[in-house]
Amino acid sequence: MTLTGQSLVAGQWIGDSANGEFNAFSPARNEPLSTRFFNLSAAELDGAIAAAQSAFYEYRKTSFAQRADFLTCIADHILALGDELLEQTHQETNLPMMRLQGERMRTVNQLKAFASALRENPESPLGLKVVDEADAARAPLPKPHTELNYLPLGPVAVFGASNFPYAFSTLGGDTAAALAAGCPVIVKNHTAHPGTGELMARAALAAIKECAMPLGVFAMVQSKAYDMSHQLVAAPEIKAVGFTGSFNVASKLQATIAKREEPIPFYGELGSINPQVILPNKAIEQSKEIAQSLCQSMLMGNGQFCTSPGLWLVPTGCDELEAHITACIDDAPSDTLLTPGIVNTFKHQIAARSQLDKVSVLGAGKLAKAFHANAHVFACNGDDYLATPALQEEVFGPAALVVRYDSEQQLMTLVNQLQGQLTASVHGTDADLNKADSLIEALQYKVGRLIKNQMPTGVEVCGSMNHGGPFPSSTDVRSTSVGTNAILRFMRPICYQA
Repeated sequence: MTLTGQSLVAGQWIGDSANGEFNAFSPARNEPLSTRFFNLSAAELDGAIAAAQSAFYEYRKTSFAQRADFLTCIADHILALGDELLEQTHQETNLPMMRLQGERMRTVNQLKAFASALRENPESPLGLKVVDEADAARAPLPKPHTELNYLPLGPVAVFGASNFPYAFSTLGGDTAAALAAGCPVIVKNHTAHPGTGELMARAALAAIKECAMPLGVFAMVQSKAYDMSHQLVAAPEIKAVGFTGSFNVASKLQATIAKREEPIPFYGELGSINPQVILPNKAIEQSKEIAQSLCQSMLMGNGQFCTSPGLWLVPTGCDELEAHITACIDDAPSDTLLTPGIVNTFKHQIAARSQLDKVSVLGAGKLAKAFHANAHVFACNGDDYLATPALQEEVFGPAALVVRYDSEQQLMTLVNQLQGQLTASVHGTDADLNKADSLIEALQYKVGRLIKNQMPTGVEVCGSMNHGGPFPSSTDVRSTSVGTNAILRFMRPICYQA
């Protein structure tokens, strides 16, 4: 299947070199790929926005069963893309085939999970409808009949992530949730994997035609021009934004949204260092096991998971644990990161951290190629960590920081000083955990998902999942971007009274 390099707008593939072009990049070969992709023009983006608004009038009237069939059909067409999708994404990301196969199924299962939720509750999202019956005999005034239900917000802008080319991108969780809610979607495709985005958009278009949905219900925008993103979120027709990416980009988009006459929700997942708290008995009795688990989790995807564990709080004096960490990291092979920009930022952060006073390098993997990223684990004590803001920042890539705590009191201080996180894990024996009530009570106010004796990498797609957290890990602590509750981000309550 030959890629066009174009954008999908109202069922048509449009775009040419008149507005500029760009190429995808091969991380494995460290060079651009040959296919050209064309920047959509501002006028063409306006056309996509107008088509989405027009589609909203029809799509919002569809039944939950019709939306469920649509989502299921999209999932089926993703699978029908077969190995071509996997091969294209592998070229653009160098993510392992096994990882891509798993992420593809996760994406398919996300769509089907929303479809199941719609079928199970055909009258309201997640069965949240509330009815209060009338009581004409109530004194001093009769009680009216009232019914609480939910309506879709309108067209939604979705920004794909670089590190999850399926699950958090073109047809990922934000898109699935918005479509399930009854909202048309305009996806700003990530330039790190534009060919993947085009193939996924083809799956969406096939499902639109098969299910007789309005053509403007889904659009996919290709562009490397940053002003296109601001044009999209500033458009009055856009009623919500789903975003996965960096804090800096999110801040700029939020500044544009703040200038709108009508405020809209911006649901951003921005980053996290996902603290791992190792309690004393666990650190001593299971030093090798916990060291290997920490390293393996951090190295997963070469450190490019939003839930990668970047901060390891360990008791002072656990020399055996630290020796196992050093051995594991020193043997870790280097690998590519998703884009040259990410590689450059990683190398800059590693160099800066290496020069900090009172910070040591506990372990460093060998660098096989100059354009690779090699794993690093640094170490410092608790007081120096608290006194050095640069150590508290996320390093996106295969890096972690061991912070040694001297006492339970210092550990509590470290926890209380944490910024908002997507996740945190507490690792301890039964004896440890029996004495950790205060720690766990404090830690739950810092995170969106609190984990015991498990690593944070891997997010289960289910009704009970929460993927979000206090700022700055996300922009709205009350919402999740994973699981069926994500549908509520793109709906609003309405009360009917009679």
